[in-house]
Formats: sequence, C-alpha cells, structure tokens
Amino acid sequence: MTAPVSTATLARRALRGATALRGGRAWRPTPFFVLGGLFWLVMTLAYWRVPMCCDFGQHAAVVERLKTHLLHPRHPMADLPGAGSPYYSPYAVAQGVFARVTGLAGWEVVKLAGPFNLLVLLTGLNAFVRALTPRQWAPVLALLFMTLLWGTRTAWWSGYLGLLSMTGNLGYPSTFAIGLTFWAWAWALRLRGGGRRWGEYAAFGVLSATILLTHPITAVAALIGVVSVIGVPAVRHLKGWTAALVAGAAVTLAWPYYSVASLAGNTTLDGIHAQLYTEMPARFWLAFLGLPALYARFRRDPRDPLALMFALDVLVIAYGWLTGHYTYGRILGLSLVPLQFSLAVALAAPRPWAPARKALGLVAAGGALLGFLCVQAGAVVPRYFAQPPDWPTYTWAAQHIPPGDVVLTDAYMPTRSLPGYGPNLVAPAWPDPALDEGERQRRLAAVRAYLAPESTRADRTAIARRYDVHWLLLGKDQRLPQEAVVVAWSPRTGEVLARVNGGSPRTR
Repeated sequence: MTAPVSTATLARRALRGATALRGGRAWRPTPFFVLGGLFWLVMTLAYWRVPMCCDFGQHAAVVERLKTHLLHPRHPMADLPGAGSPYYSPYAVAQGVFARVTGLAGWEVVKLAGPFNLLVLLTGLNAFVRALTPRQWAPVLALLFMTLLWGTRTAWWSGYLGLLSMTGNLGYPSTFAIGLTFWAWAWALRLRGGGRRWGEYAAFGVLSATILLTHPITAVAALIGVVSVIGVPAVRHLKGWTAALVAGAAVTLAWPYYSVASLAGNTTLDGIHAQLYTEMPARFWLAFLGLPALYARFRRDPRDPLALMFALDVLVIAYGWLTGHYTYGRILGLSLVPLQFSLAVALAAPRPWAPARKALGLVAAGGALLGFLCVQAGAVVPRYFAQPPDWPTYTWAAQHIPPGDVVLTDAYMPTRSLPGYGPNLVAPAWPDPALDEGERQRRLAAVRAYLAPESTRADRTAIARRYDVHWLLLGKDQRLPQEAVVVAWSPRTGEVLARVNGGSPRTR
C-alpha cells in the first residue's frame, strides 16, 4: 500500500520542477537588489522630508507652464515668451503631460519625480558596474562610494550625487539624465564588441539624444564616457555607430521646443557656475582614495574605459577653468565616478585579498565613514549633523494669487520658490539662454527702483503698469507702499503679501 504524500513533499517537488524549467537555478535576490532597494526607500523618505528649496521652484515652474500651455509654454519664471528655453526638455514635457492628466501641481510632480529618478539612477548604476565586472558586490560598493566619497566640506549642487545633495536634487532633470547616462555607458560596453543589429545602434542614438535634450551639460560627461568605452573598436563597427549618430541627430534636430545648437558657445550661465571651482580640494578629496585602483587599471590597460573617462573629464574641467566657461564645471560630480567605481570594482574582486588590497579596503572604509560623519549623515539622521536647507513654503501666499499673475519681490527665497506654485516674477532669479540677459538686468533694476525708499507713487505705478504687476511680496523689514493692500503674511518669516494695481484675490 502506497504511503500518502504530504503537502510539504508536493510543494518541494513543485519547486524543484519549476526550478528545472528555469535552467536548474532558483532566483535569488542579489545584494544590490536588497541593499539598493533599501537605499531607494530610505532616500525617497529623506528626499520627501526636505521642503522645496534652491532650484526646486524653477523645475516646478517649468511643469506649471507646460501644464497650462503644453505646446507653447511661457517662460518658466516671468511673463515672457518661453520659446527656445532649454528647460523644456523631453523629460519636462513628460512631466507636463503627467500634470495635465492627473491635475497635480508642479511642485507635487517634481516631488513624485524623486523616487522615479532614483530608480533610473540605481538601475543604471547596477547595469554599468555589472558590465564592468560580474562581481555581485561591486554595485553595492559603487553605490556606497558614489554617495559618501566626496570631501569633508559640503558639495551641494544639481547633479552631485553625495548623500546630502541627493536629498535636494533627486527630482531634478540632472538626476534623471545621469541615470540614463549610466545606462548608456552599460549599453556602449555591450555594443563595443559589434555583431549587433543596426536597430540597436539606432536605439542607442535615441537614448543619447534624450540625455542631450534633457540636460545638455550632463550629455558632455555622457559623451566622454561613451567615447572612452567604445574607443578603437568603434572604427571596426563604423556603420553601426553611424546609425547611432544619425538617429541621435535626427531626434535632436526634430525637438520643437529649443535648439541644442543655440547653446553652443553661450556664456549666459558661466557667471553663476564660477563657484563650482571654489574649495575643490575640500569638497572632493575623499574620492581620490580611488586613485590607486584607477591607476592599477591604467597599468593593466592604458585604454581602460574608466581611466580614459577620468582623464578626459579632467581636461574638460580644466578647459572650463582656464577659459572662464565655468559651466563645464557641472561635470565635476560625474568626474568622480571613475575613481569611485574603480575602487568598488577592485574591492569586490575575489578573496583572498592581497595585503595591498586589504589596506586599500581599510582606507576606503575609513574614508566613507569620515565622509558620512563630516558631511553626508544629515541626509538620513534628523539631528546632530548638518541638515539639508529648511526653506519656508509659500503656499500661504500662492493660495491668494491666480496662476500667471505677476509678483514683484527681491527676496532670495521667494524669487526661487514662488514661481513653482504658478505665479510669475517681474525678473527671473537665474539667467536663461532663451532670455536676453540685458532684458533680465533691466527688470532687476526696475524691481530695485520700485522698492527703493526714495521711489514715488508715480514711479511705482509706472513700473507696475509696465510689467503688469498685481502683487508685492515683501520682507518684514521692507517698507509697504501706501497704495498696497495687505492680503496675507507668513508667521514663520514675517513676509507680507500685498495687492497693488488692481490685482484681485484668487477665486477659491
């Protein structure tokens, strides 16, 4: 008589049968799947706890303008034409469509973009590092070093991937573009061997064009990486890479919102990027703990992709410094990647470790701990460490201002935040290649003239009519014009919102 078969036995047999169908191996999560997923969750929460600050309002304003006029958006921050503005990228247009479909505000869309961009970044990092080495722990170490090995002084800028900086910039186009860049580098490593169909090369060209249109300065670093990866083999597969070039050029030239060619040689943004070249040793020195690993790669192969990438990055950064085109300093963050990833690949090599590798591992661990304690810990530890910026919100003012109405203010925070809620400014806070800098300076001068103590009511009325000003947002120490009517004030900052020149409160 046959013994009854238990449920547990049947389950084990079913599992073995399913495993056999998959090639004899059960799927197991990789270390990066687990730890990268945990990192995604923690950093998403860290990003969401930081209020709108810095460039956030600019990107939220871009979404607001596209939500209002998808095909012909106005300037992101002022009541001016928006044609030719590089802020209207494929990434931003997709956000605008999402905002129109869901009805979400611009700032809400940018907040939601943070976890999405982080997912693109993490999967791209994993793909690129696994293309460099099959070692499963290499992507984990690469993520650790990319976020902690910077310096002992805060480096806070769009496109910088230090842990603290990421709490502010995860929702920005630069983060999305860097994630696509990692994917492009991984793809280029696969394509360098040839034997691929033209369609795959053409798709690679479309991806490259998307990076270029989304964030042109990141595309400079992306191109450096692609050139470093494909190197000499590109000559042997010239037809394929020609297909990539043609497809990328076609997408770039067909983009209707702005022309990349118009940015070539444009110096509008160089002035605000000069500070990127200040205090560089203090901001970046920990990354150079990866220099021995990068040098070892160069010794083994002078054409190593990471070694070539770092050398070309340094040349471009030096060019920006020597010529005054400081915008090229925006690739400083990505220039550290070859150092950080070389170290990760070296330390993920199989054991037993040689004494030199053990020493390198101890130094890298010490550097990561130092970077965390000196700069990065505030991203995930709410107290005891330097925290991300804590700007006030301006919903208290924006709820009274109809979308598109013009606000006159010269305060630092509202000029950067308020357009993200829908209003326009008299003068944009930042230069824009699509806006004549002379016009922006004239508008800034008009704001100063309006707010000057010696201004007369006639002077102020003329300026308000010229720029269709209906609202003032003034600091607690600024003089309120006699013709202004106070509508709201902030209990946190003491700032005042006042109505002038016939402005009416928003209908709610």
